[in-house]
Amino acid sequence: MTKKKKKIYKKKGNIVKDLTRNIFKILNEDSEKTYNYKQIAAKLKISDTDGKTQIIKKLAELTATKQIKEVARGKFQVNIDKKYAIGTLDVTSTGNGYFVSDDYEDDIFIPNINLGKGLHNDTVKAYVYKKRSGKKYEADVVEIIERAKTEFVGVLQKNKNKNFGFVVPDNNKMYADIFISESKLNGAVDGDKVQAKILDWPKNSKNPFGKITTVLGKPGDHNTEMHSILLEYDLPYEFEPEVEKEAENLPIEITNKEISKRRDMRKDLTFTIDPKDAKDFDDALSFTKLENGNYEIGIHIADVSHYLQPKTILDDEAYKRATSVYLVDRVVPMLPEMLSNGVCSLRPNEEKLTFSAVFELNKKAQIVNEWFGRTVTYSDQRFAYEEAQSIIENCKLSDDIQPYTMPLETSIIDKEYEVTPEIVEATLQLDELAKILRKKRMKEGAISFDRVEVKFNLDEEANPVGVFFKESQDANKLIEEFMLLANRKVAEYIGFSKGKATNKTFIYRVHDEPDVEKLASLQNMISKFGYKINTDTKESTSDSLNKLLSDVHGKAESNMIETLTIRTMSKAVYTTQNIGHYGLAFDYYSHFTSPIRRYPDVMTHRLLQHYLDGGDSPKADKYEEKCKHSSNREELASKAERSSIKYMQVKYMQDHKDEIFDGVITGVTEWGIYVEIKSNKCEGMVRIRDIKSDYYIFDEKQYAIVGQSTKNLYQLGDDVKVKVKHTDLERKHLDFTLIEE
Repeated sequence: MTKKKKKIYKKKGNIVKDLTRNIFKILNEDSEKTYNYKQIAAKLKISDTDGKTQIIKKLAELTATKQIKEVARGKFQVNIDKKYAIGTLDVTSTGNGYFVSDDYEDDIFIPNINLGKGLHNDTVKAYVYKKRSGKKYEADVVEIIERAKTEFVGVLQKNKNKNFGFVVPDNNKMYADIFISESKLNGAVDGDKVQAKILDWPKNSKNPFGKITTVLGKPGDHNTEMHSILLEYDLPYEFEPEVEKEAENLPIEITNKEISKRRDMRKDLTFTIDPKDAKDFDDALSFTKLENGNYEIGIHIADVSHYLQPKTILDDEAYKRATSVYLVDRVVPMLPEMLSNGVCSLRPNEEKLTFSAVFELNKKAQIVNEWFGRTVTYSDQRFAYEEAQSIIENCKLSDDIQPYTMPLETSIIDKEYEVTPEIVEATLQLDELAKILRKKRMKEGAISFDRVEVKFNLDEEANPVGVFFKESQDANKLIEEFMLLANRKVAEYIGFSKGKATNKTFIYRVHDEPDVEKLASLQNMISKFGYKINTDTKESTSDSLNKLLSDVHGKAESNMIETLTIRTMSKAVYTTQNIGHYGLAFDYYSHFTSPIRRYPDVMTHRLLQHYLDGGDSPKADKYEEKCKHSSNREELASKAERSSIKYMQVKYMQDHKDEIFDGVITGVTEWGIYVEIKSNKCEGMVRIRDIKSDYYIFDEKQYAIVGQSTKNLYQLGDDVKVKVKHTDLERKHLDFTLIEE
């Protein structure tokens, strides 16, 4: 694909994605003026036929729903008579909300009294009007179209003299406590952590009525809190018996008949590299030196789709979950353990059914040949990342590679052992090729987010006894590059042929370009620390973001700036509509490499095999719906994972209340400053009312609070000292006391 074609294709993808809002933006510039499709296309800089066709279709759709009107043949105008719109409710922690609708360019403020019993993420109908003062819109919720959520986790507060109670939700966006009558208590007693379901919300009642569906235990108990996190995000923590039974009854024998249908790669040198505590090994690498001096590298993925058949209880459950969830102390798998840790896991010294992407690479890491299909493989060795890293750091490529003795302190089998020269050579050569692939990717505009991960040392009862940081090393990047290669080439194989897009239905992982306003806001923030970014072009943006991330690495402000930078990025999602992946600088990208823990990868395997068998392109609609579901589940899992980290941080800080910590100010609001402790990345709040030396006022422009008398300044990025004032495990919140000097 030429650079020009790439640019047009990318632009088309972005515009089509946000077409409704872009059309309204143009029509709202002057509500008196009319536009035809050519004028709209010109303003959106769309010149290709496909793009113009999309505009014509969208104009017809908006006219049919009376969101715009056709005042003359082919001439359109915003429908200023329209007062009602459908959209999503975004409730803030203060109890107010915003109405988010494609009909309006900006989100519209809704004061708490006008929420109309709407809850966070509900689909609602709203009456939209302009405030008397100024041009800003406000909205009133007039109808709940669909509840996003009806079950909430919280603590039961039972009335001492009567037999009813209220569940006080943990979620700070749930502004109403849930009334529970005596008959709906389900055995819960005062102070229990429970899950409650809303049954009704009477017109004249301040509170919704509900019933307790699950009694989780006492607040602060470790398992109670972990289960609470999962249920809060609608993530199950166990499998129903019928799902487990179906998994146990699967035929798992690898027959000669099945092997005959596959490429037999059992004799190829194959090994896995995973975290040392991993139990599900869904990818392995094979390495063969060819006579022509090139290398054949196989990326072998567990063939989950062989066992997980459509329209079964097992498949329905996997789709419903859509992803495995990784909390601090546990994994909640997408598949039952018999599959995830057993028959599908590419364990050492076992034959496995796999789905593979096999590449012939030359010494410059250029692809000479590629092959995709089902295989049978045999893993010769299992490594932890630390073990592979030890080989990379202590061995060198040469004509006479010797066995490597894995040191006791690195070995995951608690004793020294010898790694064969063949595996040492394979590891070193793969590392060398991965570094070439990574360098090329970065040169083409990929963004490097090598973030430091916060990890916990846990005792036998899962209490955090220490905090440590984990950084991505060469061994991690080796695996990452070859997984990226497989994901990219599979997507290209289906999506791009003979110099043009194929339009075949497929599962893409896409990532749109950063939002311009968010980039401007980032520039504002980082300038306080002496950094800057250049957003003149796509190339300068990615180059300067990489420089920024490199410059802040290891600094006190690194976590905050990395977090702010990530927030400027669009969310990566699954879709059948390919617009490329900005963060990776790929025009085509899919998820192929983790079907044990991600349902989109299972769909990718099924579609790839369908096309390898010569099948026609299926309709995209049902796959698009599954993509949206998978993206939503991924987001919930991500929130649960972050929530479990926050919980552990608060729990850890409970035992350090007498210590003074060095911190950095990571956020400033009208009610206080957020401080992140440098030594453990725990973040908490210093409330303005608790700073006694002066009366402090929030200065939005300076990202600071300013003392009214002393003019003393506490600004974003400042170093401060703090002490733990209060820990709230249920709400996963830390309050700090500022140590004033």
